[in-house]
Amino acid sequence: CRVGEAVGLRWEDCDFNENVISINHNLIYRMQDSGKCEYHITTPKSNAGIRVIPMMSEVKLALLNEKKRQLAEGFCTEVIDGYTGFVFTNRFGGVCNPHCITRAIKRIITAYNAKETAAAEAENREPLLLPHFMAHQLRHTFCTRFCENETNLKVVQEIMGHADISTTMDVYNEATQKKKFEAFASLEGKIKIG
Repeated sequence: CRVGEAVGLRWEDCDFNENVISINHNLIYRMQDSGKCEYHITTPKSNAGIRVIPMMSEVKLALLNEKKRQLAEGFCTEVIDGYTGFVFTNRFGGVCNPHCITRAIKRIITAYNAKETAAAEAENREPLLLPHFMAHQLRHTFCTRFCENETNLKVVQEIMGHADISTTMDVYNEATQKKKFEAFASLEGKIKIG
């Protein structure tokens, strides 16, 4: 999902019987002409953005755990442009601001890097630090791994919600560059030339 699709996800978009997630809108938080920031629901920029994604078993378990937590603590009661029942909530029980996801990732990276730096210093080694990244890079990483494991690019295009196959091909080409070199490395010594 794109970050706006993820934070805009509602419980009714999750079909736990069919194990699918329906992506049909985005939650945005933008400054309005009045100078005030507001939440709004938008439709995907193309028809390709409206799609059904199979629910992986780990995703299903995470969503069911979140639903269980909300059953005990309360569900999101915010109404945004007529949409209700949002899956992901902030610490106050309201919808998640897409920008908060970026800030949360930054806090995780900072905490991990501080802990890893201290551990590396104590163990007299170089630290293995996480680089700065944003939520969209997680989507790109998923798409890359998906391309490495799925040869049908139309399936990848549809799942990712790419309107143009060239977007999928760009990621696929990037993913397959490494595979090409691995394939040729495994041929070393198996083919005699000359």
